[in-house]
Amino acid sequence: MGLERLHGEFRRRVKTQKLAAERGRGTGSAFQPRSQRPDQVAQDRRLAEDRRRDKPAHWGSGMTSIGAALTVVLALALLASPLAAEAQQAAKVARIGYLATAPAEAASPHLREAFRQGLRDLGYVEGRNLVIEYRDTEGKLERLPALAAELVALKVDVIVAPNTVAALATTQATRTLPIVFASAGDPVTSGFVTSLARPGGNVTGLAFLAPELVGKCLELLKQVVPGVSRVAALWPPGGQGERTEKDMLKEAEVAARALGVRLQFVEARGPGDFDRAFSEMTRVRAGALTVLPSTMFFVEQRRLVDLAAKNRLPAVYTSREFVDAGGLMAYGPDLADMFRRAATYVDKILKGAKPGDLPVEQPTKFELVVNLKTAKALGLTIPQPVLGRAAHIIE
Repeated sequence: MGLERLHGEFRRRVKTQKLAAERGRGTGSAFQPRSQRPDQVAQDRRLAEDRRRDKPAHWGSGMTSIGAALTVVLALALLASPLAAEAQQAAKVARIGYLATAPAEAASPHLREAFRQGLRDLGYVEGRNLVIEYRDTEGKLERLPALAAELVALKVDVIVAPNTVAALATTQATRTLPIVFASAGDPVTSGFVTSLARPGGNVTGLAFLAPELVGKCLELLKQVVPGVSRVAALWPPGGQGERTEKDMLKEAEVAARALGVRLQFVEARGPGDFDRAFSEMTRVRAGALTVLPSTMFFVEQRRLVDLAAKNRLPAVYTSREFVDAGGLMAYGPDLADMFRRAATYVDKILKGAKPGDLPVEQPTKFELVVNLKTAKALGLTIPQPVLGRAAHIIE
């Protein structure tokens, strides 16, 4: 109603100015001829009547109406601002490519879930402001190049490579799309980055530091099986970058000499080689086994653990997932923590950071996991110093 009264007052003033202008025309005098005075009186009466009808009861109430109207307008503006910002933000949907080496990381689905949880913690929700394009090799690693090329063709915002072999495939597929690796063995020797501090290029992420782990694992194995003189080292040629493999094998040899044990390297290029590899271990009378880091071994962890138990070989691994599957013990970084942290890299890149400017992170959380049930089955007693270092003990 206040706005209607304002409109009425405006119409009244326009009418007044119009009548005054008409009276001033003609002679140019402020006084009209006497013959026109009755008409002027009638017009003035009509004008007064219009003013009484249109004028608000109190001018103050009119001001109040204006204030109320302004308040409503301002309130609507304030409400609309965040809604517009939210709508703009919702319109920005991030697209991530995820190149996996097994369906839902079948050997350890919690790793993919750890990455997704990391994204959720940063405000990303699949189906709302995030789309993840999953591509799985289903255990057939030879499919990696084609699947990596497929993700590149989709022009996703960033590609996540969970491990070294996935990172190798993606770096060969693109030199422009950002790539984040969640657990690369040694990204420098593999050629992914120039250095850990200054990666350069389009790749960054978290390093597994595989060569250094080999010596630690042998040291633990010697403590658990103190009388062992020959240890088999299962490794997959071509499973890592060439330089990484050389460094890893060299580290193993140095550690073995320091511990006074003979190291027998046994190759397994694929799951089809496992039976032959364990037969060779038996032939050379290996007293224990160390399994070097490998994506293929990780995917086939259950079978490797079963073969070690069948051949009564105490074995050490580089990730706790093998121990969860029944292996004797493992020493290495917390992979779930690394996958959660990989989400932070993705977030920074989506917000404009360049991969080459983001330093590669090294593991900050290592853990020793021991399976006492497996130790008992092998007739072993785990020394107390080893148990004291264990972050997790499975009984």
